[in-house]
Amino acid sequence: MMLVPLGIAAVIIVALWLGSRVPLRYNLRSVTVRWRTALLTAMAFTIVIALMTVMLAFVNGMYRLTQSSGQPGNVMVLSQGSTDETFSSLGFSDVTDFELQPGVLRDPETKQPLASRETYIVVNQPVKYPQPGRPKGRFLQVRGVEDGAMAGRVHGLTLTEGSRWPTQAGVQRIAGKDEAAIEAVLGEGVAMELGRDREPPKEVLSASWLDPLRTVWRILTRQSQDRVRPLTVGEYFSLGGRTFVVVGVMRSSGSTFDSEIWAKRDLVGPMFGKASYTSVVLRTAGEKEAKQLADYFRNDYEKASVQAYVEKEYFANLSATSKQFLLSIVFVTAVMGLGGVFGVMNTMYAAVAQRTKDIGVLRIVGYTKADVQASFLRESLLLAMLGGVLGCAVGSLAHGLKAASIIGSGAGGGKFVVLEMLVSGDIIAAGLTLALLMGLIGGLFPSFTAMRLKPLESLR
Repeated sequence: MMLVPLGIAAVIIVALWLGSRVPLRYNLRSVTVRWRTALLTAMAFTIVIALMTVMLAFVNGMYRLTQSSGQPGNVMVLSQGSTDETFSSLGFSDVTDFELQPGVLRDPETKQPLASRETYIVVNQPVKYPQPGRPKGRFLQVRGVEDGAMAGRVHGLTLTEGSRWPTQAGVQRIAGKDEAAIEAVLGEGVAMELGRDREPPKEVLSASWLDPLRTVWRILTRQSQDRVRPLTVGEYFSLGGRTFVVVGVMRSSGSTFDSEIWAKRDLVGPMFGKASYTSVVLRTAGEKEAKQLADYFRNDYEKASVQAYVEKEYFANLSATSKQFLLSIVFVTAVMGLGGVFGVMNTMYAAVAQRTKDIGVLRIVGYTKADVQASFLRESLLLAMLGGVLGCAVGSLAHGLKAASIIGSGAGGGKFVVLEMLVSGDIIAAGLTLALLMGLIGGLFPSFTAMRLKPLESLR
């Protein structure tokens, strides 16, 4: 969608370049002579576009996360009226025959229905070594499953090499201690997040006024994530007053499961005060069959009142937070863009005032009012293009960085997720378009002022 306004801006630039007879080297010389003012103006463009690029990359990562979660053939059954599994509560008697309904696939070897009964819990965990300016607690998603291997198959998730699903007992003895640890499988994102609790970061031990500069340098050199080593198989972490041992890591990058901790349901459910099921996920042959089964549960299932969603649609509904962020970004960008417009306008008015005699000479030697106006607009767009390109380049450094956020449907529920920031082509197009629009508006009124100057009066 951003290619249309960018194309229009490109046509305007070409028209100004070809429509003015004033040589381009005149504008380039003017910029180099006033290099301090031009540099400050370009830096203003760079800051605005870079911030917008980073913020849009964050929203883009949230959107991709919700879109890539869920299987098209899965149906998620929740309790009646629930739009988020956080608030769902299914009784044990309600779920006894969910997987026996027509359309639910079975394992060709074991003949077991491809179904997973789950309990989803959000747990508040204090951060062991909080960094200055960052929250002292984090929200972790714990998903209690009855059969990890079956749940992984239903959700289309696999484990990394050396990993395994929790055993039937779901616990193992800690060597040298009279204590049992709960077996857990982690998503790659939460494994990285929990890896921060191994030892205090150096910034906490030796805080100084240079820390902000060091942080910026690590981001620019992409060292901020290399320092954190994710939890691996065999390591321990604490949650809810109990010790957990990592027995597996899911290849779940790019989905909300990347931020979840999986363990035996009959252990973590009562432990965190939620003994009932929150959802049952059923696998069907495809998207068409999933919609039919979801409609059956919503309209014709008589044993219990339930709410059913195609899993892809359920996660797509969690993009409400992304929309809220996008609206906020549009507002902030509009305010910053207005400031950028006034900055360009101030620069170009100063240029007109400083080059009054130059304008008079140009008019006397034969250049028309339109030539003078196009020349000043061209110079304004030149500064805008320079700042826009630099801003997009700086903002693109955020591509691939991990960030923590909360996504939700807007109905009170939500999930704490670790996402990957994505700078796509439409974000670059949006940044360049905004820069050129700011340059065009900021240079328009000063160019009218230059056009109205009378040649003889300009030389006095």
